[in-house]
Amino acid sequence: MTVSSSPDVIVIGAGAAGLFTAIAAGKRGRRVVVVDHAPEAGAKILISGGGRCNFTNVDAQPARYLSANPHFCISALRRYTPRDFLDLVERHGIAWHEKKLGQLFCDSSARDILGMLLAEAADAGVELRLDCAVRDVQGTEGGFVLDTVRGRMAAPKLVVATGGLSIPKMGATDFAYRLAKQFGLNVVTPRPGLVPFTFTPQDLARTQGLSGVALDAVVKAGKSAFREALLITHRGLSGPSILQASSYWQPGHPVTVDLTPDLDLAEHLKAAKRARPNAELKTILGDVLPRRFAERLCGEGGAGGGEVESRPLRDLSDKALAAVGEQLRRWTVVPAGTEGYRTAEVTVGGVDTNDLSSKTLEAKAVPGLHFVGEAVDVTGWLGGYNFQWAWSSGWVAGQAL
Repeated sequence: MTVSSSPDVIVIGAGAAGLFTAIAAGKRGRRVVVVDHAPEAGAKILISGGGRCNFTNVDAQPARYLSANPHFCISALRRYTPRDFLDLVERHGIAWHEKKLGQLFCDSSARDILGMLLAEAADAGVELRLDCAVRDVQGTEGGFVLDTVRGRMAAPKLVVATGGLSIPKMGATDFAYRLAKQFGLNVVTPRPGLVPFTFTPQDLARTQGLSGVALDAVVKAGKSAFREALLITHRGLSGPSILQASSYWQPGHPVTVDLTPDLDLAEHLKAAKRARPNAELKTILGDVLPRRFAERLCGEGGAGGGEVESRPLRDLSDKALAAVGEQLRRWTVVPAGTEGYRTAEVTVGGVDTNDLSSKTLEAKAVPGLHFVGEAVDVTGWLGGYNFQWAWSSGWVAGQAL
């Protein structure tokens, strides 16, 4: 179904948040056009969750979102919940499963979610105009006029759902931030989030030869700590625990890792000393840590000395063993930086929530202008939280259009 040339609403961005806003508004009888510079809608949806789309999280509560105003997301998340979206998924007959930590995935393919959104949009009379880059936006007394590569468009309501800066190879731009500033809104300085850390040459030496080693660990950045897998890479650290911590990390600050979260390592080493006094420290550490990692800690498997000295346990005092245990409970690095937007899953920061209504996502000083999804300074944890923000913010905006 094609709408008239004078829609009620124009949505810029055919990703998760943009499509869901359009669906919500279209179901309320609004004539909606969605424009996007990409040739295909929902490209990021298709690559999410390893191609199976981690479409929400059953624990999507406000405390698991970052924002300069941590209360801003409460209204939207309460009004449109993970259960609401799951009901939609089930109505479309999409098979799904729950993984660890409340993460919900499609059984088959992320294309199921995109297909559902496109079907809902079609049913709501939403028109999609792809390959339609927006060159300029101007406010008028009657709303907004867009100059696009496919001609001029006008509508009394405009929704900006163009996301953040993450994964530029898929077309990410700073469009939302530039438009916000054009209309007098503030932007919280964007930075990469859910992104691997890179190491200094000194720390790379500490992990030389360990690329590919994975550990179960608790990673702490600032006051936030996450327990999930940690992966050593040829450039630094990655894995879910690292990605989570990266959103809270500030340049120049340390990251602390508990390498044995289920074990009092100091007591374990003291007990091993009594039971196996002739065993080398590296051998005992290799029983509770990946062996390559344990050997590297003790100076083997790479250039340079290790971080602890491997000697028979009988030659190490209980105090020395306690020091080793504490050292590995608080293994500390200061990242050189992150891998940046190239691999970041999200952008932290965005359009300042102080300039938006938490109930409608409308700019307080610019009636009819709404910002939704990742463009806004609301960033979720890894594991379906950012999709839920897309659904929740899009739905509440759609109710106000």
